[in-house]
Amino acid sequence: MYLPRSASKARLREAEKARNNRREIVKALSHGQINRRDLLRMGLMTAAGSLVLTNGLSVFAKSAYARHGGPESGPTGAPRSPLFGVPPFSTPMPRFDVLKRHSVDALDPAPTAESNQTQQLLDPALPGVTAGDTGPIEGRPPGPIWAHQDFAARPPKVAIIATQEGARNNGGIYDPAVASDYNGGIDPTAAFDLRFHPDLPTQNPANVWTFNGTIPPKLVMGRYGEPILFRHFNKLPFDPTQNAGFGRHTISTHEHNGHHGAENDGFTGAFFFPGQFYDYHWPIVLAGFRSVNKDATDPMASSPNDSGGLDKVPGDWHETMSTHWFHDHMFSFTSQNVYKGNAAMFNIYSGLDRGNEAIKDGVNLRLPSGTAKSWGNLEYDVNLMLADKAWDKNGQLLMDIFDFDGFLGDVMTVNLTYEPYFEVERRKYRFRILNASVSRFFKVALSDASPMIQIANDGNLLPKPVVLTELDEQGIAERYDIVIDFSRYTVGSKVWMVNLAEHQDGRAPSADLSIAEALAGTSPDPCVGKFLEFRIVRNPPTPDVSQVPGVLIPNPDLSKVPVARTRQFEFGRDAQQTTNDPVSSFSGPWGIRTGIGAMLAADFGRVSAAPRKDTREIWTLKNGGGGWDHPIHIHFEEGQILARDGKARNVPAWEKGRKDVYRLRPGGDVTLTMQFRDWGGMFMEHCHNTVHEDNAMLLRWELDDRGAPFLRPLPTPIPTPQGVNFVPADDTLTDAF
Repeated sequence: MYLPRSASKARLREAEKARNNRREIVKALSHGQINRRDLLRMGLMTAAGSLVLTNGLSVFAKSAYARHGGPESGPTGAPRSPLFGVPPFSTPMPRFDVLKRHSVDALDPAPTAESNQTQQLLDPALPGVTAGDTGPIEGRPPGPIWAHQDFAARPPKVAIIATQEGARNNGGIYDPAVASDYNGGIDPTAAFDLRFHPDLPTQNPANVWTFNGTIPPKLVMGRYGEPILFRHFNKLPFDPTQNAGFGRHTISTHEHNGHHGAENDGFTGAFFFPGQFYDYHWPIVLAGFRSVNKDATDPMASSPNDSGGLDKVPGDWHETMSTHWFHDHMFSFTSQNVYKGNAAMFNIYSGLDRGNEAIKDGVNLRLPSGTAKSWGNLEYDVNLMLADKAWDKNGQLLMDIFDFDGFLGDVMTVNLTYEPYFEVERRKYRFRILNASVSRFFKVALSDASPMIQIANDGNLLPKPVVLTELDEQGIAERYDIVIDFSRYTVGSKVWMVNLAEHQDGRAPSADLSIAEALAGTSPDPCVGKFLEFRIVRNPPTPDVSQVPGVLIPNPDLSKVPVARTRQFEFGRDAQQTTNDPVSSFSGPWGIRTGIGAMLAADFGRVSAAPRKDTREIWTLKNGGGGWDHPIHIHFEEGQILARDGKARNVPAWEKGRKDVYRLRPGGDVTLTMQFRDWGGMFMEHCHNTVHEDNAMLLRWELDDRGAPFLRPLPTPIPTPQGVNFVPADDTLTDAF
């Protein structure tokens, strides 16, 4: 969809004109001046919900300058993002900014089990607000159904405080939790603006919205048995038109794939407004803690303490998780808000994966990390956030929200930095790789085709490590943890991470190239090829004592848990909408069919499935066809894949651990099994090509039979600045229960 940099000036002018026309429509739609029905009536949008292929409007319309078979043939295309003369691999990759761990006493007001409904005066710039109106300071829905479950039994021990706000100077506040030698020599006390490279333009506050309004991306560090209270303040503009034409100022923070109650899950309909905060209680417990190892006697189910020992915790140690992330989940605006910067990572430490490679206690796996602290060392444990971006001729981030198949950027960033380099020692490193794009898949290899060891998928350590020279295609929101041994290289040498997955549009990768093809520089996809340079700069100051054992974390044994129910979900197009609530329902081109019912567009007031607590079910996720690849995310519970396309032998080794995102692949299906335990409330299932999610490929499911205060079905929250209202469920599918 992007023009080559060799395109003629005429083609560039044509593409820029089309982009500007679309931006005006996007702006009017974003500001509420028109709606999709208006675009349909004006002949600018098809009934399926995409822009008509008109020259001067669509990037896929035929160019007015096209000559059959010549260099100018093909669609109009989009202008490439200007690089302002900045070469690749010319700045160090910044390590994540670790959010400070506060005492819970630092929170004012103190957290409460139920939502804090203390009233405050509202800003009249908020839609629906008039002068003198008041509303609650906390946006969490009120009452016992949305109270923190087990809050008294598992009170928060650590407070993390963050804001969501527009791009700003960081004021010299940056904690990478490693010395500058392990962070490319970056001075953490130096103030810097939000830029995708030190020599690229500073981003405007309306274009980029990050945690705390700054870069690098943020990292939370937690451990089992140590509940966290994450207080998230919304400091985005009160006026929703102050968004550069994309993104919504209401947000909902999803800790992907946290095992906790739905009130803390970031439900898409539990969004909160500028001027409010939301207290998320992350208990960080092992699944099954109410029924397995309840007395916390198994040392394998444990958490590292500050003295180098272990504290035992209840639950099933086979359910231990490691690499999470959290991001916005605002209904119909997730892709736009995540793209603008609402994405961060969360490392969870355990007795098994404690972040200290030297401790030998019979539990610790001793994965690459470091040795200075008893837990959570980051010197050799590196978070990588991969995301494609695009910007306009002035270097400001932009997004085309009308690419309903999926939006692609043309510039690769790692940790929100354009094609950086990273200095390493001659030893083993662990990389926690997150695909934080909205629609792009990645396929990662090293430029010399040397091996990598995959140790985790979706934040879960695999039963056994898998040695690969090319990782599998990595879907949006999937996390791949890998180990690379740089001891095979000499000091002064370089090697690159390479993306092999080529896209023509947002449907799915059009081809997986060989390493040689990707390095040749001939792909029309600008994000194919090298994107991260490793510079081997020194020998390690102390011997590398880390290891990758042959057994990591075996899967839970479900053979004795009876299957209570089987369900099928089909993901496809041409969905219908059977409800008309202006807040909770949405008509888009995408939808989900449950069982043998109709293909339905999203409505977070509709209950599509309601498993019973303490049961196991088998779900089949089916791709409705059309050449799309849907990475499907099921909130709350991890699953084990039983079969791909109906056969167990089709499940590759790197998918044999527990997962929370399931790649369907074009025309394919996945059969998985899950248990439903410990917590209740309303959760979601959706495509994590978030453009598909935002255009109606999302459903609500719930666990609502835990007894009081839960009801069946649960009432739907409808947020307003003046407070959250509740309405009965819009619809409950006949086969939901």
